[in-house]
Amino acid sequence: MRATAKTKSAMRFPPVIENESALGRIILVCEHASHMIPPRWGDLGLTAAQRLAHIAWDPGALDVARGLSRRLDAVLIHAPVSRLVYDCNRAPDMAGAMPARSELHDIPGNTDIAPAERLARTEAVYLPWTEGLHGLVARRIALGLRPVIVTIHSFTPVFNGKPRRVEFGVINDADAALPVAILNAAHKLTRLQAELNAPYSAADDVTHTLRVQATPYGLPNAMLEIRNDLIATAEAADAMAEQLAPVLNMGLVEIQRQAKAS
Repeated sequence: MRATAKTKSAMRFPPVIENESALGRIILVCEHASHMIPPRWGDLGLTAAQRLAHIAWDPGALDVARGLSRRLDAVLIHAPVSRLVYDCNRAPDMAGAMPARSELHDIPGNTDIAPAERLARTEAVYLPWTEGLHGLVARRIALGLRPVIVTIHSFTPVFNGKPRRVEFGVINDADAALPVAILNAAHKLTRLQAELNAPYSAADDVTHTLRVQATPYGLPNAMLEIRNDLIATAEAADAMAEQLAPVLNMGLVEIQRQAKAS
């Protein structure tokens, strides 16, 4: 049966929350966890290969996040819909929220989106996402588990024809304390080529989640980027989580020490 305008507007895709009763302070956030495009949007004019490529999601990021959640006793929240339908790490007025082009690929289904359709996607995907994450943050603050927000992403080894040397990027929004502490811990505990604000930075408009969900509460926060050839299988992703769990722990201990000393 064909959906009416009313039933279409009522469709909502809330985030998935795992390990919600976790006692650890970290909230792990994975905005680009899924390549799923709901039937309402067809295939957006893309091939099957394109719909599984990095333009549609962050391959390996959810597997790493789940591995970290187990090791750190951290709650995990992730988006259930492809970022090509709506990128939950972008505000509704950003071009990247519903991109007409991603990397070298045109997205035909996102060309000349009418305002009514932009609103429909915002209501279906972005609002349930931001409300769900905000509620999670607020509830944990109320419980005395003042959270630390860490978003998990992956990136391609080659971008626009240029190889990327960085393997692990740590990105900050307004507050660099946790990202710097994580970076220093990565240098001490791993052999990863780790860099600050690479391969992206806040200047690239990639820290929307941190800006909206962490900064207003004054919560420590960081965005992690992992090169996706290093987490291409479930086993590799779990091994990466094994490496990064002590890195995040050391970073947390350091900012706690700094807070006590100040």
